[in-house]
Amino acid sequence: MSPTLSVTGLAKQFPTGRPAIDGVSFAVPAGEIVVLLGPSGCGKTTTLRCVAGLEDPTGGSISIAGQVVSAPAQGILVPPRLRNLGMVFQSYAVWPHMTVRQNVAYPLKHRRNAGGNAKRQVDEVLALVGLSDFAERPVVSLSGGQMQRVALARSIVYRPQLLLLDEPLSNLDAKLRLRLRDDLRRILKQTGMTALYVTHDQAEAVGIGDRIGVMRDGKLLQMGTPDEIYNRPAEPFVANFTGATNELVGTLTEGNGQFGMVDLGGGQRIEAALMHALVPGDKVRVALRPENILLGKSEGSNARRVRVLDRRYQGTQTIYDIDLSGRRLEVLELGTSARHQAGEETPVSIARESLWAYRDAGNIVAE
Repeated sequence: MSPTLSVTGLAKQFPTGRPAIDGVSFAVPAGEIVVLLGPSGCGKTTTLRCVAGLEDPTGGSISIAGQVVSAPAQGILVPPRLRNLGMVFQSYAVWPHMTVRQNVAYPLKHRRNAGGNAKRQVDEVLALVGLSDFAERPVVSLSGGQMQRVALARSIVYRPQLLLLDEPLSNLDAKLRLRLRDDLRRILKQTGMTALYVTHDQAEAVGIGDRIGVMRDGKLLQMGTPDEIYNRPAEPFVANFTGATNELVGTLTEGNGQFGMVDLGGGQRIEAALMHALVPGDKVRVALRPENILLGKSEGSNARRVRVLDRRYQGTQTIYDIDLSGRRLEVLELGTSARHQAGEETPVSIARESLWAYRDAGNIVAE
């Protein structure tokens, strides 16, 4: 089956500055939710807008359901209204003078395929998003979360071949955002909708996406399942941006292509997974998630003793700062009790699969 969306070598250059999109390629199979994740200015929203036809690419091509809708080199640029897309924006963009039902029904008035089934289609989609009891209410009387559900219902009522979502949950409070995130994935899966979703929130990306593409400086660094992105990050920036905030610097002394020993200096060595093609003598940076450091355990090749420098109790978890071979690292431990005191020594173990060694290309900082 051909993908619903195919993006090949996409480029967008504004009059000044570096390219906003620099050779981005990916495909979204039918029924899949792909999330573009990255910091502000990385090119994710510009990519979405190019797919929507709201920005004109300067290179590459975009195909939707097998039809080329954008190919600058060939002079092809299909207008947004002819791409059969749905779009949910960061702002709710509802019609304030209409009821919920009128908002959702509005797109059907301009499409011939609705026929006499418009009421049934609206009723079905309102039930799907949990707004059946609010159908006749003025849309401005709803909460922010309910208005975003109206926007979603309006975008899927005519069954577009592709749904685009541009940070649709960012205007909601944290608790509502969590609930609507789970509901949104359920709704998209129930409809079988193919979706391209943009966010800067890692938890949102993992909770919604079948696959995640991490972007930086206009480039797509990695596309993979949430598990691959979190447990096999291909680049240091991907690791850092998704929470591997601890970093160790050293020299690879030996390796077998999969794992290797890293000399941290001062006679200290640590075993790590090799994420790049590395050979002994290469300078490396090792990324490590705070939650993958296990305090109170002494097992495996990376077992040793550390000193607890500080702790920050946060109710459901505790953050510790530890001294590991003269390096200050952060540890996250779940639980409602803080088990360790500042100043004490404790064993620690780190699975070699949780330490990711990359070629040292300078300081990698997630924006």
